[in-house]
Amino acid sequence: MDNRDEVRDFLTSRRERLTPEEAGVPVFGGKRRVKGLRREEVAMLAGMSTDYYTRLERGNLTGVSVPVLDGLARALRLDEAERTHLFDLAETANAAHRPTRESRRPGSRAGVRLGVQRILDTIHSPAYARNGRMDILATNRLGRALFSDAHRGGRTFNLARYLFLDPASQDFYREWQTVAADCVAALRTEAGRNPYDRGLTDLVGELSTRSDEFRTWWATHNVKLHYTARKTLHHAIAGDLELTGEALHLPGDPGLTIITYTFEPASPTEQAVAFLASWSAREAAADSASPAEADT
Repeated sequence: MDNRDEVRDFLTSRRERLTPEEAGVPVFGGKRRVKGLRREEVAMLAGMSTDYYTRLERGNLTGVSVPVLDGLARALRLDEAERTHLFDLAETANAAHRPTRESRRPGSRAGVRLGVQRILDTIHSPAYARNGRMDILATNRLGRALFSDAHRGGRTFNLARYLFLDPASQDFYREWQTVAADCVAALRTEAGRNPYDRGLTDLVGELSTRSDEFRTWWATHNVKLHYTARKTLHHAIAGDLELTGEALHLPGDPGLTIITYTFEPASPTEQAVAFLASWSAREAAADSASPAEADT
C-alpha cells in the first residue's frame, strides 16, 4: 500500500468531514465552495503555515515531529483510533528502510502456540484468537460451535471474508452493517500499523474486487480500535444470543488478540450458550465415534 496515497486520502477525508462550526472557525461571506474545512483553516488551527500543511496533505510526513502531529490531530478533532492511525502512517513514512513486519509478528503467522490454545480452552464461554487481518487462528470448543457455519468443517477462517463473501453472515449477525463496517475500520487500522503485510494487501484487493460494500467503506478511511462490543447473533441451533465481545491483547504475541464473549447471568443467552455447549459436546462425541463405527 502506497504510504503517500494513504496519508493524502486520510488527511483529506478528515478535513472534509469537519465543518467550520464544529472546529470553531468563524464563517464570513456567502456559500463556501469547499467541503468541510479549507486547508488554510486546518493550518491555522494546527499552528502551522498553509504551505506546510499542504505538504502534509499531499502525503509527505517525512521528518514530521510529534508536536506537529499532536497539533494536527487536535485541529482535525481526531479520536484515539484516528490519532493512532496518523502516528502509524508517520512512522512508516519516516522508516529508514521497509521491514516486513509480518516476520516479527507472531499473530501474522498461521496457528498459535500451545499456551494460547490452553488459555482458550480454559475459558467457559465462546472465545477465539485472531490476528490483525481477521484470520481466526484458534478457538475453544464453544467458539467453534458458535461459528460452526463459518468454519464449515475447518478450524480456521477469515472473518472479513465471511462477512463480505458469505451471504449467511447477514443472517448470523443481526446488525450486519455495523459489524461489517467496524471490520473494515479495523483492517484500515491494521493497514496503517503494518503496511507491508502482503497477506493484508491481498485480502483488501480481493474484497475490494468482490464486494461493493467493502469497497465503499474502505474508501472512507475510517479507523477503529476494538476493545469491547455488544453483538446480537442468530445461531441456527441455539437461536438468538446477546453477547459482549472483550478484546484481550497478549504482550508476548504481538499482533494476536483473544476475543471472548460474555453474557448476562440468568439470561436467555446464558440458557442458549448452555444448550450450545451441550450440542457441541454431542457433535464432538459423534465425530470421535464415527471412525470406530466405520471399521465395524
